[in-house]
Parts: sequence; structure tokens; C-alpha cells
Amino acid sequence: MLAYMEHLWLRYAAGTDIGRRRRVNEDSAFAGPALLAVADGMGGHPHGDVASAAAITAVAGPPAGRDPAAALAAAVARASARLEELAAGDPELHGMGTTLTAMAWDGAGFAVAHIGDSRAYLLRGGDLFQITRDHTIVQTLVDGGRITPGEAADHPRASMLVRALQTGGDQRPDLFRQDAAPGDRYLLCSDGVSGFVPAGAIRDALAGAARPDDAVARLIALADAAGGLDNITCVVADAVAGPPDPADPPGRVPLLVGAVARPGGRGAAPGPAAGPTVPDPSPGSAR
Repeated sequence: MLAYMEHLWLRYAAGTDIGRRRRVNEDSAFAGPALLAVADGMGGHPHGDVASAAAITAVAGPPAGRDPAAALAAAVARASARLEELAAGDPELHGMGTTLTAMAWDGAGFAVAHIGDSRAYLLRGGDLFQITRDHTIVQTLVDGGRITPGEAADHPRASMLVRALQTGGDQRPDLFRQDAAPGDRYLLCSDGVSGFVPAGAIRDALAGAARPDDAVARLIALADAAGGLDNITCVVADAVAGPPDPADPPGRVPLLVGAVARPGGRGAAPGPAAGPTVPDPSPGSAR
């Protein structure tokens, strides 16, 4: 799928899989002409699927103003308010939470909002860069020099968050700018990918795939082959220069996958930004 913006095009795909060990997919994701986003409902907390769906629904709504950074910050605030509203109306939802990594496109780059341990990566010139920082206890220990990055990978508290969109918790996102260049490939993923697929394998999957939907399928297969211990969700997008490829289908239809795409989900809300859904667990892309 192609989305034309002022300077570059985005070609994007999204996919999810429940994995082998989980009974519910608590991940949600969105890919559209002006927004890429992944949310991972927090395991061990009640109704993570509701939280991730609410977060994606909030950030995928109509932007408030023309400034992507300000609009994205406002969208994250809406997501936080929506979680509080849902929890206030249903005691069972108290304590629910989700990660959120969202990138708002303006034709030359992205405004990025990030909280939790879902990740955004950039593949540029064959090199892979992690452009977000995990909000985990283990990352705090690495930053403080108390453990090495190698020790962090196998740490028993690797997935414990210090910041997330969570009722009653610290909900401040990281906000920053990421400039794009023609040929860039971006990956947003839940830790069902990054927690089980080594960075080198992620790089190879992204570099070796001809198109975003191929990369999505490869990454899901790698995470599943690693045991499928968590829900597996990713969004891949290419920054493309020049006119649209006639071989690509026309349109700018957004994609929804995971909990947010389930009919009747409590966190999701219908709206013009929602667009069609892609069935879980199959990867989604333009057709």
C-alpha cells in the first residue's frame, strides 16, 4: 500500500500473531498514510487487550491541528484519558495498561511518541538502529552501568516496565523527531518480536525482504520459531521517493490488526480513521 505525502511516499504493512503460549492477543497496531503505531497490553495485568485497543483507537483518530508533534502528544494524552475513563466505569479494568510506540508522518520524517518497551527501529544503508529507548528496570540498570547490554538480554526482570500508559502510573511518553531519507525502512514491534529475535536476525529480515509485507511475514515467522512465547506484532514501512509505482494498488486505506480489530472490543471505538481490519493471526498488507 502506498500513501503519498509532500516529499516521500510510505509503503506499509502490518501483521500480528497470537503466538504459541497466549490465549488472547493483547497487542494492537495501526498502519496508515500519516501514522504507524504499535501497542502491547501489559501481560499480568487485567484486560491488556482493552488497554492496547483503546490506545490505538485514540492515536488513530483525527489529528488535532497540522503540527504532527503537537497532534501526536495530544493523541497520547487522549489515550491516557481514555484508559482512566474506562477504568472509572469498570472496576475490573483498574490497573490495566499498555505500551505505545507511535510515529506521525509529515512527508519528510516522523514525530515519535514512545512509552514502554515496544520498539521502533530504522534500517538505513544496511545498518539497523533502535530509535526508541525501553522504559524498563533492566534498561535503567544498563544506563546506570550496573549491568551490560549482554546481561540485560537474559535478565529475569527484562520485561518489567517503569513507565507505560497505565491507570495510576507514570504516563509521560518520550517525544522526539526522526528525519527520513529515501530508502529508509522502519519497524515498529511489540516485545514478542524484539524480546525473542536477535537484533542481527531482525536486521537480516528487514534487509532481505523486497517489500514491507514480506518483512512482516518473516519477522512473525522468526518470533514464532523462537517459541512464540508472547503475542507477535509488527508494522513495517518504507520511505519511497518519486511517483507511486503503477504496480501498487491505489488508495490510502489504513490497516488495523490485533485486539483493536476484534469486533465488539471494549477498547476500540468505530470512526473514520479505523478503515478495514486485517484478521488475526494473519499478517496484513495492501491487497
